[in-house]
Amino acid sequence: MIRDAFEALDRLVGGLGTAVLALFTVACWGMVGALCLVGVGLPLLPLMLGLTRLVAERERARLSRWGEPVVSPYPAALPDAGWRDTLRAARRDPATRRDLSWLFIHAVSGLVLGLIGLSLPIMAVRDATFPLYWRLLPSNDMTTGFGIPVSTWSGAIATSLVSLVWLGIVVTLGPRMARLQAFPGRRLLTPHPSVDLSERLARITATRAGALRAHAAELRRIERSLHDGAQNRLVAVVVLVAAARRALARDPAQAGPALERAQNAAEQGLQELRGVVRGILPPILEDRGLSGALSALASGCAVPCALTVGELGTVHLPLSVEATAYFTVAEALTNVSKHSDAQHVRVNVALHGDTLRIAVEDDGRGGAHESDGSGLAGIRRRVEAHDGSFTLTSPPNGPTKIEVELPCVS
Repeated sequence: MIRDAFEALDRLVGGLGTAVLALFTVACWGMVGALCLVGVGLPLLPLMLGLTRLVAERERARLSRWGEPVVSPYPAALPDAGWRDTLRAARRDPATRRDLSWLFIHAVSGLVLGLIGLSLPIMAVRDATFPLYWRLLPSNDMTTGFGIPVSTWSGAIATSLVSLVWLGIVVTLGPRMARLQAFPGRRLLTPHPSVDLSERLARITATRAGALRAHAAELRRIERSLHDGAQNRLVAVVVLVAAARRALARDPAQAGPALERAQNAAEQGLQELRGVVRGILPPILEDRGLSGALSALASGCAVPCALTVGELGTVHLPLSVEATAYFTVAEALTNVSKHSDAQHVRVNVALHGDTLRIAVEDDGRGGAHESDGSGLAGIRRRVEAHDGSFTLTSPPNGPTKIEVELPCVS
């Protein structure tokens, strides 16, 4: 409880800082508004919108530090094509209107609550130490925090007990005051529901386009594999069988070697067909499940791999999710072996609620990018096709970490 009280005071004082900034911005709005009345303030409005955004972003950062993150609703900066275009864009943007509403509310409520939160501990310290200095005060200043005159030592000692009242107010009301101060920001500084839906729709559209591209690329890969491999083998089988038939009519002894070559070509074609099928859906997933398939990948990795898999054996994951998880880990380990110069790699796979989380981290040289042809872009396309998330962290000199989240609701 005491810890919550101190945390609440910290939040109130932090809110006081943004409230002072909000009050200053409101005053600037007033001056710019007055200039607009005489026709010279309109070009300053984009500057004021930028200042408002800066203060709102500062409050979002403060609120995110003390609780659920408050996401910025701005996908891009205000346009700089001209102050008229900026004003038109701001007028259409619901986030700007919500920022302005918050600004005026927080300039008043945030300031008042912040001052109360700042004054309570000061009053508590003042009254607690009152017996130490009350004799040094002028007679007209010998009063308690409630304004009661003090003229005796017993009164001074009783005044020190008043500090407990202030501390009690801090403990009981401090957290509520902090929540009340943060309420306008958490209500108005979050993205408008229409913005959420628009961004969600744009994300789904981009994901669908990426999935279609990945699907087309996969079909082309399968077609090339069949054309360059299995199809050629089958053509060779047809030619060799035809040659064997002709040899059988002329000299039956020569038909045997031709049939043997046809059999070898058929076996090679069958092996290549199996390879193509494994590229579509690895049979090991059906035989051993995701955990066993990942264990096989880890044991076959050229770099020493430590695999940690959560409880997946009793959980039925959609087959498409298992396949995506398998190919994600397979491609990530291939990248580690080929490009990272790593000594060790760790793979963690766990199910959190309805989300499968995958993390692959190596101690290599880092500096990996999705655009360098290493297959990372392919991982992203596969993951986003399942409405999942893909995060790559790879600073120079490492480490490189790939984090993937796949929703498992089928």
